[in-house]
Amino acid sequence: MNSHSSGRRSRRSYGGSRYRRDGRGRQHDARSKAPIKKTFWQRLAAFFGGNGKAGARPVTTSTTRGSEQPSRLLRKPESVEVTSPRLYVGNLSFDATESDLFELFNGVGHVQNAEVVTYRHNQRSKGFAFVQMQTVDEAKRAVEELHDKEFLGRKLVVSGAKSAEHHARD
Repeated sequence: MNSHSSGRRSRRSYGGSRYRRDGRGRQHDARSKAPIKKTFWQRLAAFFGGNGKAGARPVTTSTTRGSEQPSRLLRKPESVEVTSPRLYVGNLSFDATESDLFELFNGVGHVQNAEVVTYRHNQRSKGFAFVQMQTVDEAKRAVEELHDKEFLGRKLVVSGAKSAEHHARD
């Protein structure tokens, strides 16, 4: 044994949390058994978050080092009816290029334009794009054939693009 060690082991293992939950889901410090106080922002988020009322969105929480944080809620993309030849392509691989999209959609109909939306400061893809087909019928056919199709490791979301009047209403 080293001369500087006391010969006693700590009761707590390395990497273990010193925080425990009681039967009611409240967090306590395992050493002192005292309840852990939530911060102002945690209480505010809990107040406006899932309070159990009808119509309230459920707030899921994940614990990280003893603090509760609301995790990101997944939102299902809304399908927009195809009324123009312009299509929205979502859940796009970040490696996809405009030429990849051009080739993919050219198998369905004549493509006028394909544009991957990127960040201005570093030109990296945001994960979605817009494709302009020749006619509305070709655009509808492209949605039927390519929606939920696997492309570069991800399932595409293909729907009609929102028009300018759509954005004004939202």
